[in-house]
Amino acid sequence: MKHPLLLALLAAPLASSLFAEEQPMVLEPLVVTATRTPEPLDRTLASVTLIDRAEIERRQARSVPDLLRGVPGISIARNGGAGQTASVFLRGTNSDHVTILIDGIKVGSATTGTTPLEGLPIAQIDRVEVVRGPRSSLYGSEAIGGVIQIFTRRGGGPLSPRLSLGGGSYRTGSVSAGLSGGGEQGWFNLGASLERTDGINACNGRPIPFAGCGVIEPDRDGYRNLGVSLRAGYALGDWAEFDAHLLRSENRVDFDGSILAGNLARAEQQVLGATARLQPLTPWTLTLTAGRSWDKYRAFFEDSSAGIEDLFLDRFDTERDTLSLLNSLELGPEHLLTLGIDYQDERVDGTVRYLEDSRDNLGVFGEYQGGFGASDLKLSLRQDDNQQFGTHTTGNAAAGYAFHPNLRVSLSYGTAFKAPTFNELYFPDFGNPSLDPEQSRSLELGLAGTLPTGSQNPIRWGLSLYSTEIDDLIAFDATTLSAANIASARIRGIEATGATRIREWDLQASLTLLDPENRSDGANQGKLLPRRPEQTFQLDLDRQWQRWSTGATLFVAGRSFDDLANRDRLDGYGLLDLRAEYAWTPSLRLQARLENAFDEDYETAFLYNQPGRALYLTLRYEPAGPK
Repeated sequence: MKHPLLLALLAAPLASSLFAEEQPMVLEPLVVTATRTPEPLDRTLASVTLIDRAEIERRQARSVPDLLRGVPGISIARNGGAGQTASVFLRGTNSDHVTILIDGIKVGSATTGTTPLEGLPIAQIDRVEVVRGPRSSLYGSEAIGGVIQIFTRRGGGPLSPRLSLGGGSYRTGSVSAGLSGGGEQGWFNLGASLERTDGINACNGRPIPFAGCGVIEPDRDGYRNLGVSLRAGYALGDWAEFDAHLLRSENRVDFDGSILAGNLARAEQQVLGATARLQPLTPWTLTLTAGRSWDKYRAFFEDSSAGIEDLFLDRFDTERDTLSLLNSLELGPEHLLTLGIDYQDERVDGTVRYLEDSRDNLGVFGEYQGGFGASDLKLSLRQDDNQQFGTHTTGNAAAGYAFHPNLRVSLSYGTAFKAPTFNELYFPDFGNPSLDPEQSRSLELGLAGTLPTGSQNPIRWGLSLYSTEIDDLIAFDATTLSAANIASARIRGIEATGATRIREWDLQASLTLLDPENRSDGANQGKLLPRRPEQTFQLDLDRQWQRWSTGATLFVAGRSFDDLANRDRLDGYGLLDLRAEYAWTPSLRLQARLENAFDEDYETAFLYNQPGRALYLTLRYEPAGPK
């Protein structure tokens, strides 16, 4: 599709003309990631998207990147099909400018600075909270673009088993099972899942000149994922609650590699954590969280006659311990003061020997949240003391005012930073131990409200305008042949969302307009940052027909470029996904999803292929109730 923006512009008026009715108003859910304390979604001053388990199953998403596609402000570049590397760009910032948490524990690789979201088992996920905009004043390093927090299934309620079986195109098969339950004060959840696929040919590389993966391997690149989760907790009463969780993912993925990089990777991700919440006095809450995360990656030759395990080429391991203590004190009905301490210790190991292989960080922060009638105020300040680069201070200020029950305006300003990774500091023949953290400044104006339509179904809408400037970006310096703080960027964007119901049809729409400008000195000044489409649009349409439900998702992305010089163009594209479900009983459902219905040929990374038209079926058994 050569003109995706035209399709988006044609679809948008259609959506707005249909936006005439909506479901009855329901109680807003609570979110915790934006402020690290629970707050209603409609009261937060940050730009937040919540995706719960019902939404995951309604959309029949098969991976975390698939689930995040279409979220306002997010663009995703994938190096092939299922299981291949997926880079997530939040509000146009780099893929390592987002903090990823699982049940409050920071995860990801300390060598690359990114988290392999493509390898997380979606069957074990209960909900996802996406916070857009700087959050270093609460979370420290990386949160320049925002924070994505993934919560595993909690369980609770009567003893409840669940089972799902799936299969489809590219010889894809999946099975997941679980058991949850609990009593009046306790809860537990056990889950396991297995997915495999033959996949597609990930890359059409060019050895000379080197481009894409740099090799020609016209074979299918398969993927296998094994996921396990465990979560349990107990509440002694209103004054004490304890919760522990484990998530483990093992992945095997073929890729189009080389004589130096191999063509088979095995990866492991694991996070183990526990949280204790104590309320010694009615206005005072103590929250203690401790955890450890592992990120392991190994590359091999798939066809080695001597055995895969004996001939691995690369090994990169990260271990990260975290400890957090939050003191929240209610100063009044609408006033909350939070003081916190975060400690983090990172260690790396592998085939690459770094000059330094460990570092720790101590962060101290405070946050005030106040309500003054129609006005809201949120202030936060944090100082991080890192073993490698010293101290760094960040802050955030946000104010909101409700002009009317149906109109709210907010304004926020925040600073953020990202610490250099171990690769950027110490990788042989590239690293530079003298690097400074990357720094950013962001300003955002937000509007949100409802538009009455003369019926019980108003239009719920939101609009955000933002500008982010990033300095001291780390890039390769050709004069020193090493990493250096020589790059900068200015990113401006608009995000618009709308939702309504008309004659039993539920509609949701989102539009992102992005101007990710490279402001580094040199020939690339003024060019677009790579792999960030300037326009993305998504329209979801769903309806319930007694036992049947049907839905469709239209996703449109504008053109982008794969390189800093903007020579390798990635054309815009449009995707249509169709879905249907039949419920024999409230607990037993058969789902069908047709992906890329028009068999669109497109790329999100230069010379890397994407799946064509594909059909998937899933049979689910899960009694209604807590998950």
